[in-house]
Amino acid sequence: MTPSERMVEVNGRRYAWPRAPVVVVCVDGCEPEYLVQARRAGVTPWLDRLLSQPGTAWIGDSVVPSFTNPNNVSIVTGVPPSVHGICGNYFLDPQSGREVMMNDPAYLRAPTLLAAFAQAGAAVAAVTAKDKLRTLLGHGLRGICFSAEKADQASVAECGIDGVLELVGRPLPSVYSAELSEFVFAAGVALLQAHRPDLMYLSTTDYVQHKHAPNAAQANAFYAMMDRYLARMEALGAVIGITADHGMSAKTDAAGAPQVVYLQQVLDDALGQNCARVILPITDPYVVHHAALGSFATVYAGSASVAAMAGLLARQPGVELVLTRAQAAERFELPAERIGDLVVLGDHLTVLGTRASDHDLSALDVPLRSHGGISEQKVPLLFNRPLQGLARGRRLRNFDVFDLVLNHARH
Repeated sequence: MTPSERMVEVNGRRYAWPRAPVVVVCVDGCEPEYLVQARRAGVTPWLDRLLSQPGTAWIGDSVVPSFTNPNNVSIVTGVPPSVHGICGNYFLDPQSGREVMMNDPAYLRAPTLLAAFAQAGAAVAAVTAKDKLRTLLGHGLRGICFSAEKADQASVAECGIDGVLELVGRPLPSVYSAELSEFVFAAGVALLQAHRPDLMYLSTTDYVQHKHAPNAAQANAFYAMMDRYLARMEALGAVIGITADHGMSAKTDAAGAPQVVYLQQVLDDALGQNCARVILPITDPYVVHHAALGSFATVYAGSASVAAMAGLLARQPGVELVLTRAQAAERFELPAERIGDLVVLGDHLTVLGTRASDHDLSALDVPLRSHGGISEQKVPLLFNRPLQGLARGRRLRNFDVFDLVLNHARH
């Protein structure tokens, strides 16, 4: 079998063997308007080419909840959370009754295509900005997988590589900085030059997008930086696919103050202290820029009836949608046993919290920007080669990106 005929099957999907180095990039928080405004500012000449030529620029849907972990895992497995099991950054473990992070591979129910390609003999590399994703992306991967956050600690035994700071030629970045994402891009270039992997996945952080709206000078500078590194990867022969895990929206009132519905407080005041338990799946160790406030929450019934809670929450200004467990699992392709009795979504200007006392907003030095709902579901799908052979009317998802770049990008 020739390389052009070789296929790898994983999670019910078949992927062609890379004929050149393939790089897939997840730009965390990349609301499509960022690309529009950077283009208008004239700072992204490489991306401009993709945005203007036929067959290379598309819009797709992310997974809801539009959070980091479920979407990155969907991208690297090619399937929704109902298959791979990761439905948030954080959840209530039904077996232990504890609220825990979903970054342990024990919660993963499907293999990644990164691991599948490596097992089939491909050279594979993955670089993530934050270390919280590294163990999920690297599960079962016999290859290179490290985070920018802890690049100085990468070892051959754990990450398939050491000496990362020397390889990349940049100092260890702060986790709360644009430089964390730049380190990911610089690492991608360095790996292409030194190791030339067949398949590489790069995942950034949304620090800039949380703090700066499209067309802000800092946002345009971020996309200009990204543009330069992507151009270098293409010059090194890479076939590139770009998407995002979610978009980003201002979550403020007209005066710029955070617009929050505190669900636990609403339920406690109306139905009693033990009526329910609210879980916020956006929660992760990096809450400075969003204060654990996003537009998706799950609610577990206590003493109150599900119907009473649903009716009460649906009447709250800023609440866009209240769904039962079964409705949410079907609509958003979620594992039903890992979400609450209710799923609540805020509208495009509103985030959801528990109680005001549970959220520290003191670190927000700019108006709150966050994600998690339907309004942050639209994401870019960009390729440096035109796509061909797509079925007419096909709904594109961010987790189709590997299929699109391997099976449909013109070579």
